Amino acid sequence: MKALALSTPEVLWLAPLALLPLAVRLHVPQAFPSLAAFAGDPLSAALDVGLRLAGSLAILALLLGAGGLHLAGQSSQQIGSGAHIVLVIDRSSSMDDSFAGSRPTAEQASKSAEARRFLRSFVSIGEHDMFGVAIFSTAPLQALPLTSHREAVLAAIDAIDRPGLSETDIARGIAMALAMHDDDPSAASRAIVLVSDGAGVIDRRVQEKLRAAFRKRPINLYWVFLRTANARGIFEPPGAGERDVPQVAPERHLHRFFQSLKIPYRAFEAERPESIGDAIAEIARLERHPIVYAERSPARSLSRLAYAVAALALALLVAARFAEVRITAGRLP
Repeated sequence: MKALALSTPEVLWLAPLALLPLAVRLHVPQAFPSLAAFAGDPLSAALDVGLRLAGSLAILALLLGAGGLHLAGQSSQQIGSGAHIVLVIDRSSSMDDSFAGSRPTAEQASKSAEARRFLRSFVSIGEHDMFGVAIFSTAPLQALPLTSHREAVLAAIDAIDRPGLSETDIARGIAMALAMHDDDPSAASRAIVLVSDGAGVIDRRVQEKLRAAFRKRPINLYWVFLRTANARGIFEPPGAGERDVPQVAPERHLHRFFQSLKIPYRAFEAERPESIGDAIAEIARLERHPIVYAERSPARSLSRLAYAVAALALALLVAARFAEVRITAGRLP
């Protein structure tokens, strides 16, 4: 049940005024002969009590109306489907190029602009999802912690369409996403969605720290790799005579590192804008898990009802006043 509350509870200091009609005579006293010899009049007694209670009710209702009587909003737990997802978005300078590897034109938008377009639709799909946003290039930046406020998430995603820097430090971006999940105590399904068009060499010590961090909690990891034309793919083995080392194929070795984490992981290779949409749609489908979320009902004002009750009580008192008959003493002959 919703609880009653007052916007201005200080009005309750005036609540004792509601006792006045019970202690003060409401009608004008009149002289009349003794009726001691007659039986009591229950109807008159009931009317007297009723009018006194109506006066008390009118005062109390006016106070409650002035104090902003309302039904307080409540938060209830509901079960829906979704997940808590941190978007880790690459903002290196290469993301400002198109998939063709050139500056954007009227026909071809930049990879960051295309990623923003599809990520906005991804955020709009999940009704009960919570999203956080981390961006990285030379250093990571937490754009937004995990939240259910869609407008804030969309604004954070829009911020990725800004000029980027030259470096791509994916390891620190992933570490920040893990830390954002650490700050979330809920038992919801968790995921990290990495959107990047490249990778860097991750130091062995950093790899071990990431392994330890992933072991703390179950997290699904997705990598949407925005592959530039003629660039090496993440599934592509080294060519004949090429060394299979991170310095030569960093994207391939990052993919292999993610596979070695022994966590639910899936990589998507997008060579055109539509492929981003396909990858995002698949991730949205995979991240439909039962989730407990809080649903808050708004407060409901009862001031009008309180004023209506006061008006009815006052109308009753006014009607009783006009119905009162005044007895005047006759003159003796």
